[in-house]
Amino acid sequence: MDYDIAVIGAGPTGLSFALSLRDAGLRVALVEKQPEQALAAPEYDGREIALTHLSKRLMTQHGSWQRLTAEEICPLQAADVINGRSDYRLNFTAPRGDNGPLGYLVSNQHIRRAIWEAFAASRPADLIDEATVVSVHTDDSGGYLTLSDGLTLSASLIVAADTRFSATRNQMGIAAEYNDYGRSALLCVMEHERPHHNTALECFLYGGTLAVLPMNGNRSSIVITVNSAQIQELLVLNEADFSREVEKRLGNRLGRMVQSGQRYHYPLVGVHSHRFCANRFALIGDAAVGMHPVTAHGFNLGLAGQDLLTQEMLKALKSGRPFWQSPVLRAYQNRHMPNTRLLYHGTNTIVGLFTDDRLPAKLLRQAVLRISNHLPPLKQAIRHKLMHKQHPALRLL
Repeated sequence: MDYDIAVIGAGPTGLSFALSLRDAGLRVALVEKQPEQALAAPEYDGREIALTHLSKRLMTQHGSWQRLTAEEICPLQAADVINGRSDYRLNFTAPRGDNGPLGYLVSNQHIRRAIWEAFAASRPADLIDEATVVSVHTDDSGGYLTLSDGLTLSASLIVAADTRFSATRNQMGIAAEYNDYGRSALLCVMEHERPHHNTALECFLYGGTLAVLPMNGNRSSIVITVNSAQIQELLVLNEADFSREVEKRLGNRLGRMVQSGQRYHYPLVGVHSHRFCANRFALIGDAAVGMHPVTAHGFNLGLAGQDLLTQEMLKALKSGRPFWQSPVLRAYQNRHMPNTRLLYHGTNTIVGLFTDDRLPAKLLRQAVLRISNHLPPLKQAIRHKLMHKQHPALRLL
């Protein structure tokens, strides 16, 4: 075998997986279509990521969290959910006596840079950049990749981290549930007159949603989600008109607002793979599950998934078992699948309810917010998901 493990995709999940295995004594290859220079200097893409305490712990273990500056991290102290034009809020704060924040807001650009710097400092894997995987297959003796330049790699295990539209997942015969929401997200950083108090807002408006993700200073990342047919109407507005539109949608909660930087937009598609493994093959990151951004779980699930796969592989190595065997990969799947399935379908249910503008749905979501605000176990479970530093307890499929 050329390698013990060949990883397809050197995004944050693929790089984190290589970092997780850096002391395992394994030969690892990372195949990436981008040039190394692009990985080392990622461009700003408009996305601000809400990181959980588990993600912070995993990034600290890898040595990437330490590479973020204080100016690049905005502590999230509270989160409010608002329905329509009502001022009633479903509020989440840290439990009494806990001085830590609910989570952390960090730009995707800074996260990518920090993880790359940790990888570059230790080089736990061979990076094969500017290469596309043309074909992948496995058999009882190993896994095999054919690259766009004609090079063929062999490995004991193939791991795909090549986006939610993973071509290798399809080639390996793993089906996935796709959900094209018919909506697009427009992202933009805005400066505002009033302070945000480090509180995120999720406003379920009629005809779309608007999220406010606090950044350091009187600045926030604004995420507007609308029907994809309407996204162009927002993109063509000049900066002054766009700023007034955001103020209006936000009910002037942050006072006068001014666009800072350009606007970005992304179509929204959710994906959940039916399986996370096959013979000598495993899926991690968005290749396993790609989430709707409304509940901010996507990046966190990617980090959690690669760590769970690493744990099962290291347990096998410690006990003298082959790390690529089916029982090892199924153990990873059995730990990761229940949590991702619950979050994926739960998120889709929330999106369906809170983007339905028919009167029964409007009345139901008002009731849901009020009931949820007075159900301590529910609020505690959501806070626990954000603040707990360990993986969820194992639940059998």
